[in-house]
Amino acid sequence: MRNQDVYSKGALAQYQKINAQTGVVDADPHRLIQLLLDGAIDRIAQAKGALACGDTEAVGVALGKALGIISGLQGCLDKEAGGEIAANLDRLYDYMTLRLMDVHRGQSVEPLDEVGALLGTIRSGWEGIRGQSTTS
Repeated sequence: MRNQDVYSKGALAQYQKINAQTGVVDADPHRLIQLLLDGAIDRIAQAKGALACGDTEAVGVALGKALGIISGLQGCLDKEAGGEIAANLDRLYDYMTLRLMDVHRGQSVEPLDEVGALLGTIRSGWEGIRGQSTTS
């Protein structure tokens, strides 16, 4: 039965990977940003769980992925076309990066909560943009 459990877990992981890849391939640019925001929020939650368990290696991996996603979001900003909003997001992403680095220094959950909440607010606003663009 153990071999079957291993096979089932491997099949599930492969399905999830294919499902995620298909979602990205089929996504429009707006949806891709949503996926990135979701990914960053998920990695923050993983880091929080790992911190609670005392797994510093897993904290580092999750934080590294979250930081990479935030950096990617920041790199997508069109500062010319985005004007003040893009400039504000740029500064906010810088702030989030600094706060996530505080997790390693202080081994505290507070920066994770703060950055997770900020990303959630951005995601909510981003969803609102989608709603406006489809009703206009």
